[in-house]
This record gives sequence, structure tokens and C-alpha cells, in this order.
Amino acid sequence: MTTRGATRCARSSDDGNAIVEFLAAAVLLLVPVVYLALVLGRIQAATFAAEGAAREAGRTAATASGPDDAARRATTSVGLALGDQGFDDVDPAGALTLTCSTVPCLQPGSDIVTVVTFDVDLPFVPEFVRGVVPLHVPVVARHIAPVDSFAERP
Repeated sequence: MTTRGATRCARSSDDGNAIVEFLAAAVLLLVPVVYLALVLGRIQAATFAAEGAAREAGRTAATASGPDDAARRATTSVGLALGDQGFDDVDPAGALTLTCSTVPCLQPGSDIVTVVTFDVDLPFVPEFVRGVVPLHVPVVARHIAPVDSFAERP
């Protein structure tokens, strides 16, 4: 009878190991998947922000009364579009590049090319790691906006 009792004790000490192993495996698999979803969501938001900013900057610049007004309007549009997607820390003037197809700018029938470029930092990365390895993704969007062919010359 003593052999039987020893067997029962050995079996009962193994109970519950499957739950612990499942939880450990779930955490090891779940954390990277959740982080990947966060990173992809942030990058997708950045591409939406850049596309919208470039499009609206081109539209507002093409309807401006002069080159200075076009730059001011385009910069304001970029700031609004980036802010809508949560990228308030990006400098709109530094992210925007305006190029005109004619000199002087805004001639009827010409085009305005707007390019919005900024870097998206990966979330939840400590500063000491950022100093060693660059952990950002560059996002670039380009839009060509036509100036109205029948518009008055500035």
C-alpha cells in the first residue's frame, strides 16, 4: 500500500502545470502580436495624415492669391491634417515642401507639387534604446494640384 500512496503524491504534484505553461506561452506570443498591431496602427495613421496633409496643402495653395499666401495656407493645412491624426509634435513648416511648375508661381494652368515628409517614432521604446538604434519609420506623401486655367494672374 505504500507504493500506491507514493504514486498518488507524484501525480498530484504535477496538477496545474498545463495552466502555467499555457499562460507563459500566451504571454510570450500575445505581447509581440499586440505590439505589432500598435506599430502598424501608428504607421497607418501616419500615412493617412501625410496623404491628407499633402492633398489639402496642394488644394489650398492652388487657390491662394500669391506665393506667400500659398505657403501660409499650405502650412496651416498641413498642421491641421497632422493634428487630426495625433501628430501634433510634427512641425508643419518643416514637413512641407512646395514646388511650382512655373516661375512665377501660381500661373494659370500650372501645377503645384506638395510633398509632406516626417518620421514616425515607434511607440513604447525607451530613450536609451533610441540613442543607440534609430527606431523610426519615414513617411512621405506627394500630391500634384493644378492651378485653375482661368484664374486671375497674381
